[in-house]
Amino acid sequence: MSPIRPTARSPLDARTSSELADAKAPVRAGSGKARRFSLLWWVFLTNGAVLVVAALLLAVTPITISHPIAIWQLILLLAGLAVMLVLNLVLLRGVLSPFFKLTEVMGSIDPERPGRRLTGLNPRSSEGAALVNAFNAMLDRLESARREAARTALAAQEAERLRVAQELHDEIGQTLTAVMIQAERASESDPTLASQELRRVTDAVRESLDEVRRIARELRPEALDDLGLVNALIALCSRVDEQGGLRVRRELQGKLPPMSQDVELVIYRIAQEGLTNALRHSGAAAATVSLKSEADWVTLRVTDDGDGLPPELPSGTAGIAGMRERALLVDGQLSIESQPGEGTEVRLVVPLDGERP
Repeated sequence: MSPIRPTARSPLDARTSSELADAKAPVRAGSGKARRFSLLWWVFLTNGAVLVVAALLLAVTPITISHPIAIWQLILLLAGLAVMLVLNLVLLRGVLSPFFKLTEVMGSIDPERPGRRLTGLNPRSSEGAALVNAFNAMLDRLESARREAARTALAAQEAERLRVAQELHDEIGQTLTAVMIQAERASESDPTLASQELRRVTDAVRESLDEVRRIARELRPEALDDLGLVNALIALCSRVDEQGGLRVRRELQGKLPPMSQDVELVIYRIAQEGLTNALRHSGAAAATVSLKSEADWVTLRVTDDGDGLPPELPSGTAGIAGMRERALLVDGQLSIESQPGEGTEVRLVVPLDGERP
């Protein structure tokens, strides 16, 4: 019977602490469960059994060793040693065989086939049982985190599509409708007034073009591709500052070490999300965007003087979860520190050499 079979998934917190306790400690006699000893005791008992057999053979057999040793005595000793080593190997292999099976089974786990768990194994030691339980619990956590990450990504994607659709409908759609009406009026009005109507149409089309450019910048920042990360952050801070309600201060290092496009995009997006949260949710009057390189790291900080995150705010909200997912893509570490009434700091540390900070 294969040691892996699909099992019903359950949340990690549905596992009770008694499961791990059963794996780590021997079960009391009469409980109906197999008694599990520590792996140390299994190895000790195995080696002890071999030594006991060797001692009994020496005690009951009439073999004597002379000095100097004879050839036949040396051969006999070597043969006895070989037998004891083989016996020890066979016994230890039986004790450790569940670990060999466990290693093989672990390597066959496929993330694309969720719900598979280590079952059918019967480790003799408490360490083996604890390892099986810990591995299954780890699979529970990984699958839960993967489902949550996929759900967050899809939710963020749909929210972005909805936002763009609403802006196109509310802003561009209404403006183009007004342009159409004004164009019809210009065609039917007095020729002397047509120039005024056409100027209004021109102004409306110009506003629509500006709105389209704004939406395009939010979808993909042109400055990041054309001018680099620092200039893109300057443009972002200026744009947020011009919206009013939040004064943005910049502390951007002028010369940064070379970074990949993925790293630059992650830094830009996290800075954008941090400023957006400060503008919309924190009630802050001022914010600071800081970007500096320190040894082998690049550190981004977005701080504000707002009210801080509410204590009941879940850590898996779309904005925060999106920032964490972006940080993981570049092996970065994201931390968010907030105290009620003392503002919020979003800190991203990205390694430049591929190593985690």
